[in-house]
Amino acid sequence: MGATNEMMIEFDGRPSNEGFARVAVAAFCTQLNPTLEEVADIKTALSEAITNAIIHGYESEVHKIRLECKIEDRSISIKVIDWGKGMENIQKAMEPLYTTKPELERSGMGFAFMEAFMDELQVESRPGEGTTVFMKKNIGR
Repeated sequence: MGATNEMMIEFDGRPSNEGFARVAVAAFCTQLNPTLEEVADIKTALSEAITNAIIHGYESEVHKIRLECKIEDRSISIKVIDWGKGMENIQKAMEPLYTTKPELERSGMGFAFMEAFMDELQVESRPGEGTTVFMKKNIGR
């Protein structure tokens, strides 16, 4: 087993912090020497997860979001954790085009994008307790 490297940051769930989180993860994964496309994939998936936490988890109230990253061998694992309202039905939430906020200009494709751009996606959620989105991407394979 190769060496691992980990980082964790917590920030306010504000749309203005989404860019900060994207840059932090992009900088962290540079040690794997990813392609620009791999970095773009990670940033896109991360944006979706953070936006979900802000809009759906916290319903645009400002609360903390935790971002955990781990590099192991040739892969990066990312967890986006919120302590918001959680989801009753994860399977339903993960269906393409499903949205609980049709009034917003969102496409309901957040989880579909995460699945498309990452190699693994797992979602854990409990109503009233929050949601954890786990994503993993293999680099250079």
